[in-house]
Amino acid sequence: MDVTVLRPDELTAADLGAWGAMQRAEPRLANPFLASEFTLAVGRRRATARVARLREGGDTVGFFPFERHALGAGKPIGSGFCDCQGLIHRPGLDWDPADLLGACGLALWEYDHLTAGQTPFERAGTPRARVASPVMELSDGHQAYLERLRPKVLRAARGQERRLARDVGPLRLDFHAPDPVLLDTLIHWKSAQLRARGERDPLSQGWFRGLLRELLDLPSESCSGTLSVLRAGDTPVAILYGLRSREVYATWFPAYDTRFARYSPGILLHLKCAEAAAERGITHIDMGKGTSRYKDALKTGDLSVTEGYVGRHTPAAALCRLRMASSRTAHTAINASPRVHRAAVRAVGAVDRLR
Repeated sequence: MDVTVLRPDELTAADLGAWGAMQRAEPRLANPFLASEFTLAVGRRRATARVARLREGGDTVGFFPFERHALGAGKPIGSGFCDCQGLIHRPGLDWDPADLLGACGLALWEYDHLTAGQTPFERAGTPRARVASPVMELSDGHQAYLERLRPKVLRAARGQERRLARDVGPLRLDFHAPDPVLLDTLIHWKSAQLRARGERDPLSQGWFRGLLRELLDLPSESCSGTLSVLRAGDTPVAILYGLRSREVYATWFPAYDTRFARYSPGILLHLKCAEAAAERGITHIDMGKGTSRYKDALKTGDLSVTEGYVGRHTPAAALCRLRMASSRTAHTAINASPRVHRAAVRAVGAVDRLR
């Protein structure tokens, strides 16, 4: 197999066409985070971004988007905020991970959202965890989705909808409202939510806000930023920024106006989005890995993503593994103390704001 490493902006029109065809041929690759548009947008903002183009017999058979860091440490493209990772390939393609990493100049590639079906990576890698990514299944239509929900969840949501409409105004969903002012509102809400929970806030970084604006309303069937807004009367009460492909709506940043928290506006927004998404032929809404109250209430199934790494047998790979182990030990120690964790998050946030 012939492997050529490129910067994302060096991909040709033929490359981009082949990339899209591979996604259309394999349903497990339909996630918008795996689209070329996402890689191109990240590449305009991260100098570490690269794409390996795989060829066999003169035909392009795969693309491997990644980021290359010190010591040959590899990360997925958009590491830290990419919710679906892997190699885009022709159906049935097999590859040797060690040979691929060597051609890419990588000692090791670490992933935390490896999508299903990446058999060579799974076979050769060292998995740390297999994690559920809750989904709202829409392939049989919106009504079938509602029938699969727990009855008490649907009853509670309908009661909250009636109360919100009575107290504030009739509910209305704009499935896609590419309004920069609404995006700024979402960023303000979400940043406040993350800070209140003591979590790192990527939205504090100007380059990341620029990425969201570039992807918003992108004229692509593979990856388009979508801003879904739930209003009560004329008042926005919940907003969701997601990435959408033909089949998948991947939620990314949901948030709501805390003045209306007692009405569960986030759950109401997701339920309204499910109806609108089903009308557009979307087969599932991917809410991202991890558990939360609203995900547990709304999900009708789970996808499986893997956390781990695949590496070569080299001294550099050994150093990368040692650094990963040290980092995990440090994270465990920090998370064990709420006071230390809050201080660490504040320090990281200050650095982010300076970038």
